[in-house]
Amino acid sequence: MQAAVTVTPSRIPDLLLGLATVRPVFVWGAPGIGKSSLVREFAASLGLECVSLIGTQLAPEDLIGVPQIRDGRSVFCPPESIARDEPYCLFLDELNAATPDVQKAFYSLILDRRIGDYELPKGSVVIGAGNRATDNALARPIASALVNRLTHVHLEVSAKDWLVWAGEHGIHPWILDHLTDRPDHLWSKPPKTEEPFSTPRSWHMLSDALHSFGRDLDEETLKVLAHGTLTPRHATAFCGYVKIVRSRFGIEAVIKGEARWPNRLEDRDLLYYLAESFRGRLIKELPAGKEHMSAAGRQTAYRAKSLLVQLAEISVEVAQTVIASDEDGNPVLPSWFLVEAARDMPRLVEARR
Repeated sequence: MQAAVTVTPSRIPDLLLGLATVRPVFVWGAPGIGKSSLVREFAASLGLECVSLIGTQLAPEDLIGVPQIRDGRSVFCPPESIARDEPYCLFLDELNAATPDVQKAFYSLILDRRIGDYELPKGSVVIGAGNRATDNALARPIASALVNRLTHVHLEVSAKDWLVWAGEHGIHPWILDHLTDRPDHLWSKPPKTEEPFSTPRSWHMLSDALHSFGRDLDEETLKVLAHGTLTPRHATAFCGYVKIVRSRFGIEAVIKGEARWPNRLEDRDLLYYLAESFRGRLIKELPAGKEHMSAAGRQTAYRAKSLLVQLAEISVEVAQTVIASDEDGNPVLPSWFLVEAARDMPRLVEARR
């Protein structure tokens, strides 16, 4: 299922209020971006209990129920979790990961709001959710008959929305401050290999761990926690940020010449973080064109090239991260600056090839 239009988490409540109260809705999105939490919060806002059924854990009889003999005839009795007297929110999580037989069992529940003789109480809502096949998650094709029974909403990650939520739910201040500065680190594409990757869920997990260890958290334990929940690049950057917080050592001091790039091997995570911060500063401050650059802009460019030379003397690999293209191979720094960097630091550019 490909998204033609996506929505941010802040828009989901209003969309569900208008959609889910009249028709079943399916929320698509990558793993760990908060689909389940949004549905539960929406149900709570309506005063409805949220009953979650996880597609990967169901068999058809878990929905249809088991037969009983009444007056010489078999009658299917739906499970107690579904057959309720009061209206509720039926949340079909990982619906598209369910087997085809289970998906078929959902048909009448989704379209007709009934299972056998049981009908959902008036005022109930039905919402499904699942990951996409492109997320390297367990996802099976959904039959067209089921696709056509649902209104499809595609959820995207929004650092702005998540930071508002995080500030209201006790997320660790280190994480709040770091992601405020580097919102692009909130989420990463699920990898093709079995390794941690960054999502709002994984940052929440890391926050819980930081609160659990408290002030006695040592540097080695922090590395274990960060690398156990985030992508390697984001984990290294976060550890570097924490080291900055603890040592009061920042990129501003490096740019002003009040401090030099850290060159100890044990400070490599700090070096990576400062390089990432330096890259972010250049993206913001270097003009797209050189023609009308101010005196301050020329000074910034001159200082940037000087700092790149110093950084490359410590680590060419780290220096490359400053001028690297984005994940799609597109340059993020102005082309004129990259040309001058190639001219002044040929070994840095050669190492990228």
